[in-house]
Amino acid sequence: MVVEDVRRLARVAGGAALALACGWAGAQSVPTHFGTVVGNGLLCRDHTDHIFFYNYFVKHFGNWYKHEGGAYWFRTAGASLWGTEISEVMVSDDTSSFVFVGAVAEATPEDLERAIIRQVGAHYTVIDTSAYPVREAKPASRIVYFDTKSKIYCARYKPLPPTQPPPVGQQRLK
Repeated sequence: MVVEDVRRLARVAGGAALALACGWAGAQSVPTHFGTVVGNGLLCRDHTDHIFFYNYFVKHFGNWYKHEGGAYWFRTAGASLWGTEISEVMVSDDTSSFVFVGAVAEATPEDLERAIIRQVGAHYTVIDTSAYPVREAKPASRIVYFDTKSKIYCARYKPLPPTQPPPVGQQRLK
């Protein structure tokens, strides 16, 4: 148990050292382009690149505070999207078969959906009949219940690595 705690502390300290070396230590405020970059990412309006979002979140919000569910989680004090407070953002790690970016909104899914419709015009469809239905918009953005709050995310299958043609002389016979 102690060894795990020491390793975790070393990772956090390493992240802090990296932040200091890159000049990110004091840059923990919500950037003016948060709505454009993160908002469009959550609505699946752009390429979903988990490395880009990870670096963006570290630069503007500091090191992640937890790593769970195949994602790095960041606190986003003072952030808002579509007139709704965003308390946390998350981005996938390499363990998932999906690449995703998500956010926790301090609103119910119904209120978040109304805010998005009002500001952006994107409409969501309820895609199940459970007590806590999932809402989905095209191309693939989803809003789900997260206790008394909501979580919005864009998830896409992780792209396969590029394939190389076999070396000359080793082509398959037809």
